[in-house]
Amino acid sequence: MESESPIETKKGKSKTPKKAKESILKQKSPAEFFAENKNIAGFDNPGKCLYTTVREFVENALDSAESISELPVIEITIEEIIKSKFNSMIGLVDRERIDEALYDDYETAKAREGTSDFAYVLEFYVLSSLDVLKCHLTLSCSNLFSLVQKRLAKEARAQEIQAKNASLGKKVKEHTVSKGAKGRGEASFYRVTCKDNGRGMPHDDIPNMFGRVLSGTKYGLKQTRGKFGLGAKMALIWSKMSTGLPIDISSSMRGQNYISFCRLDIDIHRNIPHIHLHEKRDNKDKWHGAEIQVVIEGNWTTYRSKILHYMRQMAVITPYAQFLFKFVSDTPDKNITIKFARRTDAVPPVPVETKHHPSSVDILLIKRLIAETSKPNLLQFLQHEFVNIGKPLAERLIGEMGPEFSPKMAVKSLTDQQIVRIHQLFRQAKFDDPSGDCLSPAGEYNLRLGIIKELHPDMVATYSGSAQVFEGHPFIVEAGVSVGGKDGLNIFRFANRIPLLFEQGGDVVTRTALKRISWNNYKINQTQDKIGVFVSIVSTKIPFKGTGKEYIGDDISEIASAVKSAIQQCCIQLKSKIVKKMQAREQQERKRNLSKYIPDATNAVYDVLKEMARSHVSKKKRYEEGDADILRKVSDHSITNETLKEKLTEHVEKVDYQMALEYATQTGVREEPSEDIYLQSLDGKGNLFDFHSPIFVFRLFL
Repeated sequence: MESESPIETKKGKSKTPKKAKESILKQKSPAEFFAENKNIAGFDNPGKCLYTTVREFVENALDSAESISELPVIEITIEEIIKSKFNSMIGLVDRERIDEALYDDYETAKAREGTSDFAYVLEFYVLSSLDVLKCHLTLSCSNLFSLVQKRLAKEARAQEIQAKNASLGKKVKEHTVSKGAKGRGEASFYRVTCKDNGRGMPHDDIPNMFGRVLSGTKYGLKQTRGKFGLGAKMALIWSKMSTGLPIDISSSMRGQNYISFCRLDIDIHRNIPHIHLHEKRDNKDKWHGAEIQVVIEGNWTTYRSKILHYMRQMAVITPYAQFLFKFVSDTPDKNITIKFARRTDAVPPVPVETKHHPSSVDILLIKRLIAETSKPNLLQFLQHEFVNIGKPLAERLIGEMGPEFSPKMAVKSLTDQQIVRIHQLFRQAKFDDPSGDCLSPAGEYNLRLGIIKELHPDMVATYSGSAQVFEGHPFIVEAGVSVGGKDGLNIFRFANRIPLLFEQGGDVVTRTALKRISWNNYKINQTQDKIGVFVSIVSTKIPFKGTGKEYIGDDISEIASAVKSAIQQCCIQLKSKIVKKMQAREQQERKRNLSKYIPDATNAVYDVLKEMARSHVSKKKRYEEGDADILRKVSDHSITNETLKEKLTEHVEKVDYQMALEYATQTGVREEPSEDIYLQSLDGKGNLFDFHSPIFVFRLFL
């Protein structure tokens, strides 16, 4: 009995279920949340992190320069930092490997066997004669074939084990194809520096502007490139996660005799800045702007094309800016320096902050506006806190709300039920659409410059639509369509004057260009012609899908309709140009065909005239006086073969011009919209003459 008790106790323990841990209420700071979900902000992997960091720095620099109406001058530098240099920066001493099998790139002896055999065959191929090679190649090929069979069998067994584990619900470890591939531990580091000539930042605000997530200056209702207060902070968070190094900020505002320098990182758990150094330095050069420097893990090799493509497109949509991009490496062959020169001094107007449209607010926003307003009563609150509500309309709205509302009632005394009533009325009442005066589109001129620079097309058409509204927010769509240049259908998307490079398939511009435009109706062949489509959307609220600002969804009918209309307007302009080009080509073809037969026709006609002239001289046949006069000139050689050729050429030119004019009248005029023309009369009396026509009367003053 005593010997059995321990066994029974052991069995009893194995059958006892584990007690579930009690759930503990926890809180996370915004910085901690975005550090754990960095892909939300576009920081998916090291390469994407490098791209997004460059993007956020450049866009912040542009906003800063444009806010003071300064022509932007932006320098962006990416410096590659090798592992030994990075270790010395953080005070880490390099160590030699002791246990090779511990590392991800370790290869077993059997794995190296195939490589050595193959290298031996190649070396023997170079150094041996053809006769010896034939003998050895057979043996080596058989060895290599045996090695390949072993590796394939090993991979097949591994796949069978994975499939079996997956069917049993066990965790499956992903099979690595190549052990020689770069491991996760072998990271690449880069120092990203961005310098601009913008507004700069106040000395005391710098720590909170970079070290506190969801804090920023762009939360008003205004067209801005940034919106969420995440960009530079996410670069700092990624730097803290991947390198542990702080961020360096230098800034100076106009008229300041000092430069603010701040070195800081962020306390992830408390979402507050951790300041290493914050001081004022001499500003001898009277420089203003900001310079930001951060060291992060990245992948230049994979995202090199994306970063350069982004810089090119940014230069396209902002031709008034000057960009200098540098990539610096210890390997000189990898160094890159690209200068995107300024092509115009025409800067779009600075976007202005606007008020909320009644149809775009919710209950929480109404409560916040009530808490922040300085207006004492309801009438003044409605007039001054919302657009398109004048005094007459405000009085009508208050009368519609019910007897418990009055124009003079204190706005801060409104109850929750009364605020809900106001919100319901705002959703049901009819208001004028907000104007687009607060928006700052790129402009057709800048868009045309960008298209010509990027694609070098044969024909370009641009269109800027009027302001439209979705969910109470104004937006403007500008479009450009080109024919010629790069092959295929090239689509370029911009939102609030920033390029969108990712998730192109789901974007409203791509779907519209591929599925909703009948290109053949505009004399454009979608499969053969080289087409470029540029669409720029600006608004106080861009409906991005996610915080990464990567694409605009296709689910907002107002934007989809405006994009389609803008592209169609460009196509109509191009159709007119294409028709004229077709006319010119057909005219040249007609002229070429007629001119080709002029010598033969001239010789035949002249031979007939000479024969008729001989008959007339010999009086075998008599002709009328007019014909006889021509025949005498032929006999006197006053009319020669060359004379006939000149006259026939003139006739071809005349007929060709008349046919082209008639064709243009029948087809080309219909393609172009007609416009009324008004001529302002001159003041005072004077001599005048009227020229009458079946269509109009032209009066000439002398």
